[in-house]
Amino acid sequence: MNISIFVPEQAAIEAISPPYRLFTSANQFLSAAGLTPKFNVSFVGLSPSVKAQDGEYEVKMHYTIDEVKKTDLVIIPALYGDLTLAIEKNKRAIPWIASMYRHGAEIASLCLGAFLLAETGLANGKQCSTHWAYCDMFRASYPQVEMVDGAIISDSDGLYSSGGANSIWNLLLYLLEKYTNRGFAIQASKFFAIDIDRFDQSMFTIFNGQKAHKDPEILKTQEIIESRYAEKLTVDVLADYIAVNRRSFERRFKNATNNTVVEYLQRVRVEAAKRHFESGRLNVNEVMYEVGYADTKAFRDVFKRYVGLSPLEYRKKFAMAG
Repeated sequence: MNISIFVPEQAAIEAISPPYRLFTSANQFLSAAGLTPKFNVSFVGLSPSVKAQDGEYEVKMHYTIDEVKKTDLVIIPALYGDLTLAIEKNKRAIPWIASMYRHGAEIASLCLGAFLLAETGLANGKQCSTHWAYCDMFRASYPQVEMVDGAIISDSDGLYSSGGANSIWNLLLYLLEKYTNRGFAIQASKFFAIDIDRFDQSMFTIFNGQKAHKDPEILKTQEIIESRYAEKLTVDVLADYIAVNRRSFERRFKNATNNTVVEYLQRVRVEAAKRHFESGRLNVNEVMYEVGYADTKAFRDVFKRYVGLSPLEYRKKFAMAG
């Protein structure tokens, strides 16, 4: 199986070596099991050597894109820095990536490599994931692609993408399991000390409400929610603050923020609760009251929905010692 790691200009160096190391290590695992090594892994670029990040690193290619006419899997590592500039620098690769897909290759983007995948148009109408901090930017740039907030892995018609940072390892293990079997994927996860079955970025997400829109009344409502989240705020109360009827208010709020009013309030409260837990000074019930909840089950259910952990689990994991 031919795996072509396309190393883009202005790539994040941390995303270049993991796919190479994983699949070459998998060959060693296969050999140790008495099986034939399966993966022919190579770096492919626009030129014989590619500069990564801000020119701090230089990576030698095995092939240029002009030399690769067919492959089985193209992996696109994360872009780095100014994404608009990075995409512009790699424009010549976009038709090549699309051509590989049309000729039977699967495509996997790692973290912010999703922006380069989206440029090909291949992901239009399909699901995609990327680093949680760039989901709004991605959604605004590529409205035809269904961005899955918080996902570690997306898999749609031979197109794969991962969430942020170390999530790239989860996608690579997912692909290794697909191309070999569960046993080899587990072996690799132990070798690289990666949690094989992590599918969600939510415990690491920091919620920053979408404010790039141009609706002043909705911006005012967001400020009210973020400063007074512990109060008994309802949709009707918030609509009255800006003198807009409820139906119009809910529609405008959803269009502007990609959240319903209730979801936005819940996410602001959960973010505040996370900060309390991280400081380690308050117990779960105290935090619950601090952020505007009086019902333990309701607080626990909402917190787990957005974070993926219970309040107690999150506190144990992230509270500052002492």
